[in-house]
Amino acid sequence: MALQQDRARLMAHFAGDTSKHQTKWSDLWDKGDFLPWDRGMPNPALIDTLTHQRDLLGTCFVEDEFGNKRRKRALVPGCGKGYDVLLLASCGYDAFGLEVSETAVKRCYEEQKASGLKYSARDERSGAGAVKFMHGDFFGTDWVINIKGEGKFDLIYDYTFLSALPPSFRPDWALRMAQLLASEGNLICIEFPSAKDPLIGGPPFALPPQVYTEHLAHPGKELPYDEKGHVKGGVSGPKSPIALTRVAHWQPEHTHEIGKGQDWVSIWRY
Repeated sequence: MALQQDRARLMAHFAGDTSKHQTKWSDLWDKGDFLPWDRGMPNPALIDTLTHQRDLLGTCFVEDEFGNKRRKRALVPGCGKGYDVLLLASCGYDAFGLEVSETAVKRCYEEQKASGLKYSARDERSGAGAVKFMHGDFFGTDWVINIKGEGKFDLIYDYTFLSALPPSFRPDWALRMAQLLASEGNLICIEFPSAKDPLIGGPPFALPPQVYTEHLAHPGKELPYDEKGHVKGGVSGPKSPIALTRVAHWQPEHTHEIGKGQDWVSIWRY
């Protein structure tokens, strides 16, 4: 019952003009008394992925053509209080969290100060990476000046970020992901809520796996949806040169309680 009430309250808060969508997220953070998406910890599905999918993800280091080694850079857009950013840093990545709310960024640094000991290096040989939280618009470019290497990331993680965006944002979401991902990088998505009826609305907006497969195959392109709110497959035309391909897809053994039985994990590359 409480979950249904939270969803109804969120939907009412975000009803209306989608151009004010990001301001409405900031309003919730500023008020601070209604943050139903906050689980107080990283998603267990991400923990398992970073631990058990190293054959797909590789190490936390990358070597350039001159033999210089650096830590891989990881991005979490819509990072909330930064739990996943702190986890990625503990796994050896230089981890960046992005939030549209200045208040949220402050909460991230407070969480890092309060809980830093919980996120010590998971591998003493690799050590922990750096942590940086940034205020900015994912679809903008101002925040990218904080990132070396032409603003590219070796790993990007999306959980409840796409589901927070109205469907009209999806072409730009896919395009921005493709632009930000390094040539050998990995995009990790935890697909939630995959079983929700798309006609109900959001946030969170329904995200069956087809949303990812179609939009990431056609970054930036407006795609047709049917009368039930499902994206149509088989879009004609030449393949985009920046299309992302799904290389792994599974239902996680562990995830947040709200996603059990419906969450999917997917990994994407060029």
